[in-house]
Amino acid sequence: MNIFEKILARASGKKIVEPNEIVEANIDMAMMHDLTGPLTIDSFRKIGVKKIWDPERIVTIFDHLVPANTIRAASLHKTIREFVEEQNIKNFYDIGHGGICHQVFHERGHARPGELIVGADSHTCTYGALGAFATGIGSTEMAAVLATGKMWFKVPKEIKIEVSGKFRNLVTPKDLILYVIGEIGEGGATYMGMEFVGEAIDEMSIDGRLTICNMAVEAGAKTGIVPADNKTNEYVKERTDRPFTLVKSDTDAVFEKIVNVDASYIVPQVACPSSVDNVKPASDIETEVNQVFIGSCTNGRMEDLRLAAKILKGKKIKPGVRMIVTPASQDIYTRAMKEGLLEIFVNCGGVVTNATCGPCLGGHLGLLASGEVCLATSNRNFIGRMGSPKSEVYLASPATAAASALAGKIIDPTLQ
Repeated sequence: MNIFEKILARASGKKIVEPNEIVEANIDMAMMHDLTGPLTIDSFRKIGVKKIWDPERIVTIFDHLVPANTIRAASLHKTIREFVEEQNIKNFYDIGHGGICHQVFHERGHARPGELIVGADSHTCTYGALGAFATGIGSTEMAAVLATGKMWFKVPKEIKIEVSGKFRNLVTPKDLILYVIGEIGEGGATYMGMEFVGEAIDEMSIDGRLTICNMAVEAGAKTGIVPADNKTNEYVKERTDRPFTLVKSDTDAVFEKIVNVDASYIVPQVACPSSVDNVKPASDIETEVNQVFIGSCTNGRMEDLRLAAKILKGKKIKPGVRMIVTPASQDIYTRAMKEGLLEIFVNCGGVVTNATCGPCLGGHLGLLASGEVCLATSNRNFIGRMGSPKSEVYLASPATAAASALAGKIIDPTLQ
């Protein structure tokens, strides 16, 4: 079996499972946030169950609209807080105590290799970077998980992404995943698992692996995964003492498709409006930008902030360009502050926000007006994603974003 089949077989109490088989699996961990939580709670009440299946396995994180930007948002936050207290949910990260869910969840030790994780958010696949089968589900599905601790799955087929070679200077894991999505298309991995292996993946940091798994869903994948190794072991063991089991695909596992990529040939990539698979080399684009956003659950980690700060240090962003920098968690914010990164961002003319999803989803803290263009390190560039439906969003790496903020237009950072 491949790695996805092995994890689902263990979770469903079976020795063997096969692609397209329907299994009922036991959930190891579940996550909801301030946008999906209220509907989940409402649906849970309608089921008629009084107590959730296991309060130790539920993680609740406020991140999308924080601090509350409307009375309605504040009221929904209150609803969740009351539910958390009622159900004795210990793993609760209120405003000021966590940050973006897809950073906080693994940062606080809730993601472990070999486990089956669901979250009421499409980018839950991020945790596959730690060798877990992690996938997004809807709020009503999450209500059923809260009540039973179980969920049915169709066993996905697998696309194996083999990445050889080494990245050039200022070429990043974000460029890799944009390139892959550009090659296979936004529906190229629909309801499949994407397993990332090879020399370049072995050398990649945990931060980088989180980035590529985060965007697996943009190719339509059920989940993305990097098999756990020594880096994974160290990262997880620093954050939890709960036991876990490493899982790898068998050498004779069957894959639906194998995609070979040589990292040494990849150049900085940009996803152009309004589809994540509309990918072109950054050097082919000279679009002027009104706003640059560095952050999100894709690229708001220490590795990302350090890279951007290295390019921006001692310089000023182009007049007329707004730059918003959002660390992915309170912990990252504090570390970036101690390293002097936040000072670099402020001194070059940027604005640093609290850890939030706000700008990425067009919730608050940086919406776009009609006709404006934003270059973002986030994961989606759909019409209206960051504000006006008449605005445009381009996606790129932190290096490309930082260099473009200085130039006032999208540029290839390796050519500067």
